[in-house]
Formats: sequence, C-alpha cells, structure tokens
Amino acid sequence: MGWNVSRWKAFPDSLDDRVQQLVVQLRRLKDRSGLSLSSMASKTGYSRSSWERYLNGKALAPREAVEALARVCGVGTARLLVLHELAEEAWRMEDAATAAADIPTRGGARRAVLIGVLTTVLLGALVVGLLVAAPWSDHGNSGKGTAATAHGVFAYQPGKTYPCAVRRKNGQLYAGYSTTRTAVLSRPGWDVVEAQCLLDHLGFDPGGVDGVDGEMTTRAVKRLQEKAGLATDGLVGPQTWKVLRG
Repeated sequence: MGWNVSRWKAFPDSLDDRVQQLVVQLRRLKDRSGLSLSSMASKTGYSRSSWERYLNGKALAPREAVEALARVCGVGTARLLVLHELAEEAWRMEDAATAAADIPTRGGARRAVLIGVLTTVLLGALVVGLLVAAPWSDHGNSGKGTAATAHGVFAYQPGKTYPCAVRRKNGQLYAGYSTTRTAVLSRPGWDVVEAQCLLDHLGFDPGGVDGVDGEMTTRAVKRLQEKAGLATDGLVGPQTWKVLRG
C-alpha cells in the first residue's frame, strides 16, 4: 500500500526536522501495513490515542513503541532507531528551551543566576547534540562547492523524483547530487538521492529516486551488499559507498 500523504495532518510549524523525519517513517509503516490505529494499539501495547499523538507530531513515540511497530510491520529496527535517537535529542532540547522560558524570575540577582544556569544547561545540550551528530557527518565532502550545495537545501516533496546522470570521474561513479564517500544515511537528503541513483545505475532498483531511504531502497542496498560480500544490514556507510562508487 502506498503512502497516502493527503490523509495525514500537516506537521506543526515548530516541529523539529529530525522529529518530522522519524514521524514520516512511522506514517509510512502504518500506511503500508494497512493497520488502523486500533489495530496498532492492540498489537503494540500503546493506546490508540497515543499513536494518534505520535503520528501527528504531538508527542515523541518512545523507543519501545518504535520497536514494537517495526516488529508488527516486519521491518528491521536499525534505521528507525537511528532516527529516533536524533529525534529524541531534538525533543529534549526543545523541552529545555520551553522550561527556560517558563521559569519565573524575581529580582535582578535571581534573574542573573537563572540565566547563567540555563545558559550552561543549553550549551551542554548543544555540545551533546554535536557529539551525537558527529558520527553521521561527512566532514570531507559537505563544504561549499559540493554537488549537494549546488542543489540547495534538500526538502522532501511527496511524489517528486530526481533524474540520474551517472558519470565516472577519476575512476569513481557520481550522479551529481553528493560527493560523499563516508556519510551514513539516516535521514532524507541529497546523499540518499545520490545513493539511489548509483543503486539504479548498478542494477539494484531503489523504488524511485526521491531522497527518502525507504523499504525498497533498503532492500536494494541489501542486494548490493550481498553481491559484494558485505554485511547485509541495509545501511549505507563507508564500505557500501566504496561499492557504489565503483
């Protein structure tokens, strides 16, 4: 069953992109499985109202709920849990910012102390966020002048696909959307478009070049990995990029 975008409510404007990316994947699982909210509740142990909040961005689904839905839908949990980790960090930082705005202050001295404490907390959260994000960045290939920069900031558009013109340069294959050779794919973006183009070029159908690392793309990656003698985890990282680049 396809992903029926029109039946879903739009996300709140304030919802962080990392949370949106997780919710998009949860919505895709629900749509493709054909499960109703009531069925999801009975099969996962989380109430119908809870799933309604999770799938509309009103609350962050617990890790256990994400794992339960993946099991019910018969899909692997690795990629979903990466997305959940990123979404959870974004949610924590939003909660910290909201708490900071709600704390009452009385008197200049009290205000100065509270501001200092909150600044320390928020800076600490930012450092933690950077440390969590670091393993997924591609420092050698994400600066100005890369193909991804030339295409601008990636924004997923339902139904939109991208053309692929794969060429060999300096002995390696490139589709013109990203020059990465190390990025671990965990969210929609130009790196995913690049990987999907290369998969299709090598004869492994990713199910459309849309920039979203969905189930068909995962299956295509696994087939590539199996043929190349790699661990068939469906995750695109440095070793898989090496095969994709040829």
